[in-house]
Amino acid sequence: MAEPPRLPTVGGRPARVVSLVYNDASADSRVQKTAATLRAAGADALVVAISREVAGHPPGPGTLGDGLPVHRVHDLDLTRLLPRTTRAWRRLRGRAPDGGPRTPSAPVPAPAAAPPSAEPSPTTPAASSTARAVAVDLWMRLYQTVRLGHWWYGAVRTARGLEPDVVHANDANTLVPALLTTMGTPGQVVYDSHELWRRRNTRQDRWLAPAVDALVETVGTRLAAGVITVSPSIATWLQDRYHLAQTPTLVRNIPTARPTPAPAEGRLRELAGLGPEARVVSYTGSITTGRGLEETVDALALLDDDVHLVLLGYGAPQYVERLLRRARTEGVADRMHLVGSVPSAQVPQTLADADVAVVYVRPICLSYLYSLPNKLFESIHAGLPIVAADLPDTAEVVRRHGVGEVFDARTPADLAAAIRTVLADPGHYRQAAVAAARDLTWEREAARMVALYDRVLTGRAAR
Repeated sequence: MAEPPRLPTVGGRPARVVSLVYNDASADSRVQKTAATLRAAGADALVVAISREVAGHPPGPGTLGDGLPVHRVHDLDLTRLLPRTTRAWRRLRGRAPDGGPRTPSAPVPAPAAAPPSAEPSPTTPAASSTARAVAVDLWMRLYQTVRLGHWWYGAVRTARGLEPDVVHANDANTLVPALLTTMGTPGQVVYDSHELWRRRNTRQDRWLAPAVDALVETVGTRLAAGVITVSPSIATWLQDRYHLAQTPTLVRNIPTARPTPAPAEGRLRELAGLGPEARVVSYTGSITTGRGLEETVDALALLDDDVHLVLLGYGAPQYVERLLRRARTEGVADRMHLVGSVPSAQVPQTLADADVAVVYVRPICLSYLYSLPNKLFESIHAGLPIVAADLPDTAEVVRRHGVGEVFDARTPADLAAAIRTVLADPGHYRQAAVAAARDLTWEREAARMVALYDRVLTGRAAR
């Protein structure tokens, strides 16, 4: 494929692009590929992220991937800034302080109310526990809000000092610092919506945050010189909701072009301790709720004993333990294997010796319904047949390229039937996946992004 066109210079120098992302950027393949593509097209691109010292990503300048420059803004660490407050918070949670740095965990939900006959008095342990949970929840909300604001402040200071021509805002939680960075300057904002932000999977008792999200994204999309997103349905939603003059540029998060690995090059069986006689169903990505893993375990129980499920990814220990308990209950614990994660660039080759990949996102929110999961394209690049839930954008890719079967996600029996269909004759699905992988590449997607940047930098983007 031809090299992407070169971006125009600004005043005789390379265009300066600052990419803002509210994570440490070390495992964000889309952010890294975007910055690398812009650099290859002639821009001076730098990522501004957040520090995570516990993972070896301290504040200040650093590099990503193949030498991509990153500047990580100092995270708000209450353990160091307010040690007394942090110790008091730990006591409130009922935990002894350990003295080490720690990011507070997810909010603790309040226990269910007791029946009227057993209603606790304000002085009972149950009432005390409920009050503690509410206090911790309020504290966590305040902490996360202040933490985000602290990063915004640091990101704006860093980015403005770089005098960018374009600020690439990755998701709506970076739109505020992107707009503040370019305020009063010739700089422009490009908004890259990685998911349907206002319809993402969040807790349902947020009363102020949805209004803030709506305001920020409404203003941000209208002021942005360009909008990018990851699926056709999200692009349509954004255009309709915000009355955009042009449909957002579609840039799906697809792996870079490379030869499809042969099954013999795969490592999934080795990682799981499985021999060639096993038939392997693969799952890759976050091991968490909303990914159909419970239903996949239930479907495994309906399949032959030589069919194994191998999970390549990571998850919270509490959820993983619940999933293991479910597997034990279904009698398939010996056929479910958790093998950890690998860097995103290694995922396709690692998966290559599986027999079929499950791409199952439960549509528990509109963002999930409209998603195009990374695992879909990673599995296609591994040359694997696909069994995918019937979500509009995902199903369109599977059917268009003939790479697998689409199932009705309502019951595990539907999933099990689709897996049986593929396992009965996987050869033609594999051939279709190999052909699709040649067409579905990051380079093809990124060409549209570079064309958008060309319009932005030459002042021809629709406003």
